[in-house]
Amino acid sequence: MIVDCAIYRDGRRSQGPQDFSDALDEARTGGGFVWIGLHEPTEKEFDHVTREFALHPLAVEDALKAHQRPKLEVYDDSLFLVLKPVVYEPESDTVSSGEVMVFLGDSFVVTVRHGEGAPLAAVRRRLEREPEMLAKGPTAVVYAIADATVDHYLDVATELQTDLEELEAEVFSPAEGGSRHTASRIYTFKRQILEFRRATGPLTLPVSRLAATGAFGSVPFVNDTARPFFRDVGDHLARVNESVENLDRLVSDILSAHLAQMSVRQNDDMRKISAWAAMAAVPTMIAGIYGMNFDHMPELRWVWAYPAVIALMAALEVLLFRLFKGRGWL
Repeated sequence: MIVDCAIYRDGRRSQGPQDFSDALDEARTGGGFVWIGLHEPTEKEFDHVTREFALHPLAVEDALKAHQRPKLEVYDDSLFLVLKPVVYEPESDTVSSGEVMVFLGDSFVVTVRHGEGAPLAAVRRRLEREPEMLAKGPTAVVYAIADATVDHYLDVATELQTDLEELEAEVFSPAEGGSRHTASRIYTFKRQILEFRRATGPLTLPVSRLAATGAFGSVPFVNDTARPFFRDVGDHLARVNESVENLDRLVSDILSAHLAQMSVRQNDDMRKISAWAAMAAVPTMIAGIYGMNFDHMPELRWVWAYPAVIALMAALEVLLFRLFKGRGWL
């Protein structure tokens, strides 16, 4: 459905017509541009937009089906940019991503939002408070959307860093380090990192192309005065990708440390079991020998045989206990 439709001239908003068929003509007549925002449109709803703005059918197909990776496509009459905003859910400590598709032309911007993680309403309000930025034309909208998306990446990276520190403390805590649920938590966290990386990593190339200058590097429909702003977005995105790489590397190290701790703990348990088994074997062996009831056995008829055997068992047990305790097996 259409969420908003407005015409902007000299950085000021004027409400678009009820039928946006005339919006593009009105915008071009006044030297402005039209910005139409849609949320999960159906094929029938989007067909009208496609005809009015001459959008490329391949880009339209991507916008309707969603589930695209971040990319930038150049067509004859427009650019097609895909962004994946990310949402962090503190209650479940999970990362989820939405999608924003942006069609950019000489006098129009069409944004298509999928999911709940897109910051378009806030971006539109912020731009309308900055008419000098809106005056730069449709490129300002693309920059503002990309900037808001990447800045939110930084917030999510900070939240994930906090979660990772808590997970690290749990792994190295003597009380919790052996929890059987720790490994599953680490794997779950690694999947959140992977989901985050799917949104941030592929976006590097599109942002670089938007910021590029020169006859062989620049893309059409992008205002040259806006390219430094896209370079700033690229710098922020580089910081995000570095954070993601660090998080991924640290969580792998934490998993290795946890598995090593579990292996050491299992070895300790096996040593303790072996030590107690050895201590139990000595009296069992002695009792087994004297329980054979042969007629001719040394000390079988001796008066002090029973207390002597008990004393021997106790002495051997004490000796073995001190031996294993000294070696750290008990």
